[in-house]
Amino acid sequence: MPNKLTLLRVIIAPVFMYFFLFENFYMRMIALILFTVASLTDLADGYYARKYGIVTGFGKFMDPLADKILVSCALVSFIALRYVSPLPVMLIIGREFAVTGLRLLAAYRGVLIPPSWWAKVKTFLQFSVVGLIIAYVSLVTALEYFGSPARQLLEFDHYLYCNLLVWIAAVITIWTGVDYIIKYFFMIKTVLK
Repeated sequence: MPNKLTLLRVIIAPVFMYFFLFENFYMRMIALILFTVASLTDLADGYYARKYGIVTGFGKFMDPLADKILVSCALVSFIALRYVSPLPVMLIIGREFAVTGLRLLAAYRGVLIPPSWWAKVKTFLQFSVVGLIIAYVSLVTALEYFGSPARQLLEFDHYLYCNLLVWIAAVITIWTGVDYIIKYFFMIKTVLK
């Protein structure tokens, strides 16, 4: 079950992105629901794995990768919709796939690099930032659709605030990459030989 939930998250990610990119109330609501479901699968697969002691090599590798795919799809969507600038997104995605590549190489050599406490904080922060921006975009879309005068309350520089949130996530994300390198420097050196 945990592995199926992880795979479901991977499948949902590009579907979410497809619906989110449409500037349409119904499409955005579907995207919001899909992101929520995908986020809940992350909680559910961890719960099932711990409760029933189902820990597999596939799950250890795919669970964090599924999170990275979902967050990356959302961040790229934000760039396409001009809610954030590309630089912090490139830093986040670059770090994510560099560390994933390093962990893959280590696993190939029989060395397990477990996620650190900071990496878990980073994942929570990324999901929170992405969730806040998706909620904001969905709310604006809904208020516009219904012609609500409350729309004027959201008339602020969304580009500035969304970028600030993503930059905070980017700084923590980069820090966790540095943390991995510091903690596992000698292991990395051995693996790269």
